[in-house]
This record gives sequence, structure tokens and C-alpha cells, in this order.
Amino acid sequence: MGKPREPKPAKLFMSLIASDETLVGRVLEELSGNFGRADFVGERYPFDFTDYYLKEMGGSLFRRFITFERLISIPQLPDIKHTTNGLEEKYCGPDGNRRINIDPGYLCFENVILATTKGFSHRPYLRDGIFADLTLMFRDKSYRPLEWTYPDYRQDEVIALFNGLRKRYIEDLKGKGDDSC
Repeated sequence: MGKPREPKPAKLFMSLIASDETLVGRVLEELSGNFGRADFVGERYPFDFTDYYLKEMGGSLFRRFITFERLISIPQLPDIKHTTNGLEEKYCGPDGNRRINIDPGYLCFENVILATTKGFSHRPYLRDGIFADLTLMFRDKSYRPLEWTYPDYRQDEVIALFNGLRKRYIEDLKGKGDDSC
């Protein structure tokens, strides 16, 4: 019989989708106030794989991935998602439409998980209306997409980005005295 134990802390990341770089900067300041200093702010990726946000947020959207210095306890993910939903609401336009989409998630040795409010067969329920989306799995020395992985998370450059962030995560754990990596 296996003995229950808590998982290692995970690397918190967020995907920010917007069309206004100034807004992204303001939101990043608030996110840092909530979750600690950002230790990585990625380049802009065009967000043109879908028109899902077009009606609500307009065109010329881009995505930035960010990570935070402080590692998180995995059960915190629903609380983090509720905080980011609150920030999305705070920065809505006068018409009530979102101007920024903030998708929090975490990466660890085995996978990349996104928080979502939408359930589906590959999204187990966590708590408080939040589900976990298994987005990438680590296998054969790289994260790998699954049949349901969003098209933008399937891109070679995004997978390479997450592989690099995984290396940073391993260093973060070593810096915390965890030499089991």
C-alpha cells in the first residue's frame, strides 16, 4: 500500500492574452502583488489560432507567458484562478467585455496543468467551480501535447518554452534544498 504524501511545489505560470501592452504591464504589477515577483516574462506570441475572443476582446491579440519566483502548493490553483478572474473583471471595458484574459496554471516534472471553469472529460474537478486541464505531459525528455491540447500550446516554440521553464523549475527546487531532482 502506498503512503499518501504531498506533491512537490509547482511552478506557477500565467498566459496573458490582450491587445494592449500597457494593460498587460498593469496586470503584471497586480499579479506580482498577489503571487510574488515574476521571474520570467516571455516574448509576445500572436494569438491567431482561433477567433474565440474576437467579439469580446477585438483583434490584434497577443499572448505572453509569465512565471513567478515563488513556487506554489498545487491545491492553491482554484484560489489563484478566482483571483485572476477577479482581475479580468476589474479591467473590463465600459461595455463589460474583457480586455485581458488571464489563464493560470502550473508546471511540474510530469505535466502542465491549466485552471479552467469549463469541465470536460479530460478536466477533473478540483473545487469551487474550478477544473484542471491536463495540457501537456512530460515524456521522452520533452513536454508532449495530447489530443485535446489547444493548438497554440502544440507549437514547437511553446513546447520549447515550457521545456526551458521546466529546467528553471528544477533549479528552483534545488535552491530550496530539494536535491532529489
